[in-house]
Amino acid sequence: MPNVAGKWDCVVNSPLGEQKSVLTVNDNGDGTWSGDNTGTMGGLSCDNGKVDGNKITWTMDMKVPMPMTLECDATIDGDTLTGGVKAGAFGTSPMKGTRVSG
Repeated sequence: MPNVAGKWDCVVNSPLGEQKSVLTVNDNGDGTWSGDNTGTMGGLSCDNGKVDGNKITWTMDMKVPMPMTLECDATIDGDTLTGGVKAGAFGTSPMKGTRVSG
C-alpha cells in the first residue's frame, strides 16, 4: 500500500497566480484521511478525505477571497504529488507537490 501520509510543499497554479501551501495528510488507515492545508491566505481544513491506493481526494471550504468549496484530487508517486483543485466556475487548476516529511 502506498504511503500517502506526510507534509507536502504544494503549488497550485490558480486564476489568482501561484498559491503555495503545506498540505498535511494523516492517513486514518480505513480509506480516509484528515489534515489541513496552510498557505499565505490562511489555513483550511481538509474535509471528506478519501484514500484509494495512491490517489487521495478531499474538499476544502474556502472563505477568502470568496466563499466556495474546492474539490481536490492528487496522485502520489513516492515523494511527488500531482493533481488538481476545482474551484467552481473557475475550473480546475493544476497542483504539484513534494513530500517534506512523513
